Amino acid sequence: MSDGRSSPHDRVRVLFDGDCPLCRREIAHYRRRRGAGAIDWIDLASLTPDAPIDGVDWHTAMARLHVRDIRGQWHTGARAFVELWSHLRGYRHIARLVRALHLLPLLDRLYERFARRRYATRCADLGCDPPPEASA
Repeated sequence: MSDGRSSPHDRVRVLFDGDCPLCRREIAHYRRRRGAGAIDWIDLASLTPDAPIDGVDWHTAMARLHVRDIRGQWHTGARAFVELWSHLRGYRHIARLVRALHLLPLLDRLYERFARRRYATRCADLGCDPPPEASA
């Protein structure tokens, strides 16, 4: 992660659910892109839910995609995807386009609908509480 010469937030960090088949396939696709080697990919399914990850509660992280930028700021939902895309070859232009056309609010509403259903299904498997309210 860090070589001792840089800040702890010098790398983008992605929190994802590795037990979700769709999430796993999508993350695997992103990990094959140029630029992915500079990103820390954290599979939440491999962690226990008792400790936060960089200040983010495990269940909250499971509810929506979380991406921490190099400044240490967390992005969730569609904003997280756009932040991730801005670091991957072949996706940088999509991130710029989404931002330029101000599509984030629309994409975030669509993502929120998907994320609530996905997390509710995961909760049935995990025995957790209903999805937390969206934060973006």
